[in-house]
Amino acid sequence: MALEIERKFLVNSNCYREAASSKSRIRQGYICRESGRTVRIRIRDGRGFLTIKGPSPNGISRYEFEKEISLDEAEHLFELCQPGVIDKTRYLVPMADGHVFEVDEFYGENDGLVIAEVELSSEDEPFELPPFIEREVTGDRRYYNSHLTTNPYTTWS
Repeated sequence: MALEIERKFLVNSNCYREAASSKSRIRQGYICRESGRTVRIRIRDGRGFLTIKGPSPNGISRYEFEKEISLDEAEHLFELCQPGVIDKTRYLVPMADGHVFEVDEFYGENDGLVIAEVELSSEDEPFELPPFIEREVTGDRRYYNSHLTTNPYTTWS
């Protein structure tokens, strides 16, 4: 298992699209999402992934295990997922300081939501904020993908 350390931000413009080095379409569902622990199935650009994440006591760090599985396995495991699917395009935006921001544009019931994440090697690692960042939402569970499957962005008041 690896420790995932990431910060999450809302995005205020689409200038990240021009700065992106790549983009990919992602569809994901959750077999389990309880007490901050998740088991996720993801299909990204025709490849399947199984991911298990532990709880995040501080909203920044948590354990993550990810394994590539066959596309056929991923499609079959989607049948076991709880209701609610995440559909999004992910843009990878490299920064001059060496960090890469992952910017997700959501569709369907989460249409209109755009979130950027940056992975870090330590919780206090400094990083450069790109101009498209609006505000930080790290630790706000409303913006977790697993939460968005049951409480979609378009239903927020």
